[in-house]
Amino acid sequence: MADLAKLKAKGEAIVAVSLYDAWMARLFEGAGAHVLLVGDSLGMLFQGQRDTVSVTLEHVIYHTRAVRAGAARAHVVADLPFLWASRSEDEALVALGRLLQEGGADSVKIEATERQAPLIARAVEAGIPIMAHVGLRPQTARTLGGYPRQGRDAESAAAICATAEVLADAGAYALLIENVPDSLGNEITARVRIPTIGIGAGPGCSGQILVAHDILGFSDTTPPFARPFANLGAEAASAAQAYAQAVASGQVGSRPPPATRR
Repeated sequence: MADLAKLKAKGEAIVAVSLYDAWMARLFEGAGAHVLLVGDSLGMLFQGQRDTVSVTLEHVIYHTRAVRAGAARAHVVADLPFLWASRSEDEALVALGRLLQEGGADSVKIEATERQAPLIARAVEAGIPIMAHVGLRPQTARTLGGYPRQGRDAESAAAICATAEVLADAGAYALLIENVPDSLGNEITARVRIPTIGIGAGPGCSGQILVAHDILGFSDTTPPFARPFANLGAEAASAAQAYAQAVASGQVGSRPPPATRR
C-alpha cells in the first residue's frame, strides 16, 4: 500500500488487472502489474452467470488463493461479495478476515456507500486494509437495470464525490472508481489524498484497471470503456477446432517416431 501511495505521489500510473487464477496472475505480474484484483466479476467471466450476485464468499476465497499462488510480488485484492457489506459489522468483519487468512489477500475491496464508512474504519483498526469501490457498483445492477454510467448530472456527481471523500476519511487506502465521466474521475482524484484506480473513469486517475479477459480479447461482452489489446478468443476458437479435427483424423494420441542418429 505504501508503494501505491508513492506511485501516486510521483505521478506514476498504477497498473491493475482483475483476474481469477494463478496462470493469469503470473502473466500480468510478469508484465509489471502492481495490483491484482480477484473481482466478483468471476461470476460472469468464469462461472457464466448473468451478474455477480451468485458469487459467494467461498468462491472468492478459492480464487484469491489461486491468484496468490501465482503472484510473488503484486498486491492482491479480494472482492467482498454481494450483501456482506450490508450485514452486521461483526459478520462482515469475519468475512473480511477470512479473505486475508484463508484466501491470502493483502487487502479487500468493498462496493461502498457512506453507510459502510464505520465498517471500513473498524476493519482498518483491526488490521484489514480496505479499497473502497464507488461510482457504478456492479452488485446493484439488478436495481439499476444494468450497468449505466453514474454521475452524469451535477447532483449525482457531487454525491459520488462526497461519498469518496467520506470513505477516504474512514481509512480506505485506495478508491476504485467505475464508469463515471472523466471529469468526475479527475475531481475525485484531486480531492482525496489516496490513490484512485479507474475503470471507465478517465485517464486522470492514479491508475487503471481492466478485466484480463477483456484485455486479452476473450470476453464476448466487452464494456464500451474496455480496450482489447489482443483477439485471443478467436485464436483459441481456431485452436480448439484444429484440435478436434486432429483427434477425429487420428493425428492425436500416437507418439511421434524417435529421432534417428546420423
